[in-house]
Amino acid sequence: MRSRLVAGNWKMHGSRASNRALLDALLKDLGALKGVACAVCVPFPYLGEVAGQLRGTPLAWGAQNVSEHAQGAYTGEVSAGMLREFDCRYVLVGHSERRQLYGESDAQVAAKFAAVAAAGMTPILCVGETLAERESGRTEEVVARQLAAVKFSVGAVLAYEPVWAIGTGKTATAEQAQTVHEFLRKRVPADTPILYGGSVKAQNAAALFGMPDIDGGLIGGASLVARDFADIVKAAEK
Repeated sequence: MRSRLVAGNWKMHGSRASNRALLDALLKDLGALKGVACAVCVPFPYLGEVAGQLRGTPLAWGAQNVSEHAQGAYTGEVSAGMLREFDCRYVLVGHSERRQLYGESDAQVAAKFAAVAAAGMTPILCVGETLAERESGRTEEVVARQLAAVKFSVGAVLAYEPVWAIGTGKTATAEQAQTVHEFLRKRVPADTPILYGGSVKAQNAAALFGMPDIDGGLIGGASLVARDFADIVKAAEK
């Protein structure tokens, strides 16, 4: 049976005080998880404090990015080995914002994926198409190319995040998301969790997670609001 996961991506948000308040509220609401794992992927500077607050609780933590390099003269980069020292369980790779804003190529994403897996953490590989690619009927071509570039391994997580539905208020219907998830399902190990990311809210989470090939969510803005994020996690419980 495939596992379920809801992961929050805080992006470049937070402060020491607001992070602690958010996690305190989440731990109060999510004291016991039923059939679903939960994690927060936080900015690098906060990993130590978040790890300290969450260690021994049902919530896991992870990073939003990683360098493909193990060490060297790469100012500003953070290696997989460094993240491992903070007991990160998950690391996002290939998020659409990294691809779109910072020009990460499929090859670079693949190298990052391999670095995370080799360090013993779980990579969450993000794939997804832009609005122009969807409207031109290229969704399957794009996500297949992004996935094929990676030597996808057992134990990794896949996230489908249509770029046109991230931070825009637009959301793929549950049926639209399911169609792409079903397509991806045939291209990864059978027990791979496939998450949906793209303006998931408490109001649409149950419909999305009710689809047969959607195993949870990669949550952006809603993960910064304790009540909303907790409701989304509960919608994914089995």
